[in-house]
Amino acid sequence: MASKRPEHTGPAELFYDETESSKYASNSHIVKIQTEMAERAIELLALPEDKVGYLLDLGCGSGISGDVISAHGHVWVGVDVSLPMLKINREDEEDPTKDLVLRDLGSGMPFRAGTFDGAISISAIQWLCHANSNDQNPRKRLHRFFQSLYACMGRGTRAIFQFYPENEQQSDLIMSQAMRAGFNGGLVVDFPNSTKAKKVYLVLMTGGVQQLPKALTDEQEVAARGQIENTGRRVFQTGKQKGKERIVKGSKAWIDAKRERAQKQGREVGNASKFSGRKRKDKW
Repeated sequence: MASKRPEHTGPAELFYDETESSKYASNSHIVKIQTEMAERAIELLALPEDKVGYLLDLGCGSGISGDVISAHGHVWVGVDVSLPMLKINREDEEDPTKDLVLRDLGSGMPFRAGTFDGAISISAIQWLCHANSNDQNPRKRLHRFFQSLYACMGRGTRAIFQFYPENEQQSDLIMSQAMRAGFNGGLVVDFPNSTKAKKVYLVLMTGGVQQLPKALTDEQEVAARGQIENTGRRVFQTGKQKGKERIVKGSKAWIDAKRERAQKQGREVGNASKFSGRKRKDKW
């Protein structure tokens, strides 16, 4: 019998407790897949190459997709309902490229109008399609979420949602509430004829109607374009050239690289002593 989908077991804040969050963040297969999907989501955003984007990572979890955003040189805000997940994510406390917010997506986004240059979400939106109490209505929660997301996005920007639809009805529910909130767009299905490689992305656009990006149909196409880079969990590279030394999270070289990237992005960075790699007490 097929295994039960996680969103069927109850709310995400209970499912992703300390044990489950730790297992998720340390599973090499999950990290690899999530990283690949985050890379694809950023590609679908079609951001200007000469601009540092201010992005929103919805359902950011332990920071796998956020690591990819940082590796592309962008600044981001992560939102998640699981405190244990955010605590793992916060291990990169000295990372100046991110901020984290503890919040249920279904309660709406608390950001100012026109704040973000784009948004991505990996394996999260389907959680809003389930009611975990009598006072929860999936349709209303989805609409509240998309309406508030639309408001905090800059015009002409995109939001990319990778998700695993249970059926056509669930996809229709998600898309209908997104369109009702003001978005244009549709589904981009990569490798539609493959059981394992098939991935579904909801591409939402603000502003006028635009043509949807082209779906990938050949896995060799991905390798040929160099889409998937080595941006694995907590491991970064000093450069894009092959043979460069890897920088391990927490090392002095890692901290220096973070600091240098922040300076290039024009962010205010304090003395080098501030980036000591020390751990601090929890803020939550």
